[in-house]
Amino acid sequence: MSTTPDPAASSPASPLGAARPAPKTGSRAGARTLAVTSGKGGVGKTFVTANLAAALALRGQRVLVLDADLGLANLDVVLNLHPKLTLHDVFTEKATLDQAILPAPGGFSVLLAGSGMVEYSRLTPEVRDKLLHIVEMVRPRFDWILFDTGAGISDVVLFSISMAADVLVVATPEPTSLTDAYATIKVLATQQDRREVGLLVNQANRVGEGKLICGQLQQVLQRFVGARPGQSFKLELLGEVKNDLTVRQAVLKRQLVLEHYPGSDAAQAIKALANKLLG
Repeated sequence: MSTTPDPAASSPASPLGAARPAPKTGSRAGARTLAVTSGKGGVGKTFVTANLAAALALRGQRVLVLDADLGLANLDVVLNLHPKLTLHDVFTEKATLDQAILPAPGGFSVLLAGSGMVEYSRLTPEVRDKLLHIVEMVRPRFDWILFDTGAGISDVVLFSISMAADVLVVATPEPTSLTDAYATIKVLATQQDRREVGLLVNQANRVGEGKLICGQLQQVLQRFVGARPGQSFKLELLGEVKNDLTVRQAVLKRQLVLEHYPGSDAAQAIKALANKLLG
């Protein structure tokens, strides 16, 4: 599996291969960056992000989850946090960045976005510049920055993804989820010139379903995205999380499955994902 290091960091190369370089956010070395996204909402994207952060933290990594779902954020709900300060306060200079970065269950840090703020539903030059500045400031302090993006292909979502060197698309076996995942990956390949994207199949019905789904999507994507001479496209299956009752229990209790059900199939699958990312 070929690897390409993040050009804006001196950390080890990512297992995802040659992705579009993230926008330059300064010359200082720092965190590896991964955007966790989905074509469709309700597929467990934020659940995966939070538990992946905890799994990386268990491996001794300093991890920051940046809630990039501006305006419709729910990372605080998943983690049962009640923040007094959010990204909105940093944007409006009512709080410093250090004040807004909070410790989360699982041993990682979070930078939460406010919910229901219409002014962040579209990408403006001001929002773009402030996000880039924040990433530049936090990058030297962490080993990993995970962007928990919104779902779909809005300009805010695509810009959030563009700040990361690598992308993990979360999908379920449902036809609507797979259709939207395909559309999202196609946009990333054509608009951001990404040649490799990671896939995690959540709520798999049986072992091996993720591999089957990845293969089917890869065939279609190669036909329509990697058909140009001298170019190819790779969709890499990075994880498969089977349907697991403990996931629903953890979500309802606003707990990390990795902490409260560490022996569950879901927790083991997330740990395997973290191990694969760490190489």
